[in-house]
Formats: sequence, structure tokens, C-alpha cells
Amino acid sequence: MTTENTTPQGPVVEVGGPYFDDLAVGQVVDDAPSVTLTEGLAAAHQAILGDRLRLPLDHHLARAVTGGTVAHPGLVTDVAIGQSTVVTHHVRANLFYRGLRLLAAPRIGDTLTTRTEVVGLRSTTPRPGRAATGLAALRVTTTDQDGRAVLDFHRCAMLPVAEGVDPESCARADDLATIGTGQGGPWSVPEGWDLRVYRERVPGGDAPLPEEGTVLRAGADVVTGAPELARLTLNVARTHHDARRSATGRLVYGGHTIGLALSQATRALPAMLTVLGWHSCDHVGPVREGDTLSSEVVVGAAVDLPGGGVALDLRSLVTAHRGDGDAAVLDWSYTVLMP
Repeated sequence: MTTENTTPQGPVVEVGGPYFDDLAVGQVVDDAPSVTLTEGLAAAHQAILGDRLRLPLDHHLARAVTGGTVAHPGLVTDVAIGQSTVVTHHVRANLFYRGLRLLAAPRIGDTLTTRTEVVGLRSTTPRPGRAATGLAALRVTTTDQDGRAVLDFHRCAMLPVAEGVDPESCARADDLATIGTGQGGPWSVPEGWDLRVYRERVPGGDAPLPEEGTVLRAGADVVTGAPELARLTLNVARTHHDARRSATGRLVYGGHTIGLALSQATRALPAMLTVLGWHSCDHVGPVREGDTLSSEVVVGAAVDLPGGGVALDLRSLVTAHRGDGDAAVLDWSYTVLMP
């Protein structure tokens, strides 16, 4: 008996998210699967990024300080970003994240649901020999199983115009410069956290902070497990999975670079409790799997919080080290909670 290959009959439907020309300001997408934060999910995330935040790692310490098992703030943001990629399936590049605020501290067992709204569109300048693209500014909001607000931020993605569509027919000129700005503090300690217990139990928990302007360096990390992290967090952007999307291969998910930068910051500041929010996060260059990343952590202002604890501003400047030279890849400004 012989088996013949047959060509499927019927219409061919391309499955995936929208192109730039499919988007409109005010459009809302909220159909990404909800995700329950489990110990397995946390362990896989930790294996890729190697972060040393104490509360997500030590359940006994977390229960004493917070009353439960704490989910890593990077896992929370990575899941939310991954859920938002139903809008950015065809993304060419992510330009920035702005005004990210962790409004609550989810625990292992909580379930996250994300809503993504288009809040601005801007066509890019046409370039000879390149497909037309545009920038989509998105507001991403995440809630837990009880409807409690967990996360709120803006991101900006570059998306292509669909093949065969006249770029002039979907030209947009929204001003994206101020979208997501001005969403900093005031910061506060997460509800129910007892920082006195943390200071008592953690070595160096009461050590003085570095002076403003100090630059901290904490070694380097190689980028591995890039598609695994994307799959783990439901990130469906094709550029992170399909090497055919670019002449130079797969592009590493930006949250991977951010996660390694945070891992290096936790080594430089080992008493850090959590991340309170991001002011800005600019991807200034692409990252490829196999790159080695190092960062300079610039210490900013420290603000005492009501009830104890300090909100400390940091800026991570990340460099990729490759065989063909070094290149800046990330400029990330954020605020962390110190005891």
C-alpha cells in the first residue's frame, strides 16, 4: 500500500493577531487565557533568570513577613506582558514600557487576567526596501481572580502593515511622547507586610543604603532559555519563536533582558524585598540568545515610607557582550522596596 501526500482542500486562514492597519484607538482585547501562578511556574521562571529576591524564594520568610507565599514581581509582569501579546503577535520590536505600577503583591495560587487597550497609533517613516510599519501604544491592566487591580502600565510595539494594504490608507499621527509618563509614586509598602520581621530575620536587613549616585556592578549572565521563557509566559510574538521572521534570527523577549538586569540588581542589593514599579524601560538594542549581559546599577533617590521601609530609585544600564563587540541594549529606571 502506498501513501500519497495530499494538498489540503479549502480556504487557508492565517491564524494570529492584528496588523497595524487592523488597530483603532479605543480597541480592547481581553481574550488571552487567564494564568494561575503556581510553584511550578515560579520554579521554571527562576531557573531561566536566577533571581535572588528572598521573599519569593523562602516561603517561611514570606509567610512571616507577608502572611502568605509571594509571587515574584518579575513573574507577574512577564505573565501580563505575555497575555498582552495577543495584540502584538506580529511585533517587529518593542520600543518601551512606561509607568508600570504593581498595585498589589500577588501570591502563589492567584490567577491573573489581562486587558489590553489601544491608546495611540503612529505610522513610522517609510524606508526604501522595507515593509511599512507603525507604532501601537497599549495600556495593559491586570487583575486577579477577585477583580483586584494588580498591574497597570503602557507599552509600545512596532507592528507591520499587512501585505497588500496601502500604508496611506491606515496612516496615523498620534503623539506617543507622553503616553504612560507621570505615573510614578507615591509608593507604599504592600498591605499587610511586616518589614520589622524582615529586618530581624535577614542578614544585612538593617544595613545602610549606598549613597545616591553610586554605581553598582554585579557580574554578568548569559542569555539562555529564551523561547522557553516566552512560552512559559504565553508570549506569542512570532519574533521570539520563529527565526525566519528576521535575517539575524530570533529576537529575545525584552522581559528576559529586564529579568536578568533585576537578577544582577538583587545581587548588588541583597536585602531588596520587591519591585514597586517602573518609571521607564527603553530597549535601545536587540538581544540574541547566547549574548552575555552585564549591567551598571545607578543608585538614585531614597524615600522613607510611612510605616517603615524605603523606596529606592534605581537605573539599570545593560550592555550585551558578543563576539563582534559590545552594545547597549537596555535603559531601565525603576523603584524597589528596601527594608
